[in-house]
Amino acid sequence: MVIHPQKSKIMILGSQRKLEGTPGMPEMLSPSGALVGAGLGKSVALVTDGRFSGASHGIMIGHVSPEAQVGGPIGLLIDGDIVVIDTENGTLSVELSDEELRARKTKWQPPLRRLTGLLQKYTKLVSSAHKGAVTY
Repeated sequence: MVIHPQKSKIMILGSQRKLEGTPGMPEMLSPSGALVGAGLGKSVALVTDGRFSGASHGIMIGHVSPEAQVGGPIGLLIDGDIVVIDTENGTLSVELSDEELRARKTKWQPPLRRLTGLLQKYTKLVSSAHKGAVTY
């Protein structure tokens, strides 16, 4: 099955938090619950760098990495970008050229975060989800 925005809708939710910002990946039960509650659970996919609990259902893709907080591709998307979910091949892609993604990345600025104490130390030490979310 390939889910394409020309046939159905995809909601992209980049949390701008990253693993180190919360700490941990933010739970996306509220947005997924809102979609299902509005009767959109079978027609709108939710793609996020956050995580889902076992209570979520519908077309949900979480743990997208690298995260929006560090300029991952999910944080570079804008309204109207075409995102393709291919469940047969296990891929998630955006129909943008490498040049366009690079151009957006050069303009990207990380959100200002004012953390102190232990959270600040954690944010500097933890790696992204695709690198194991370990501190070193």
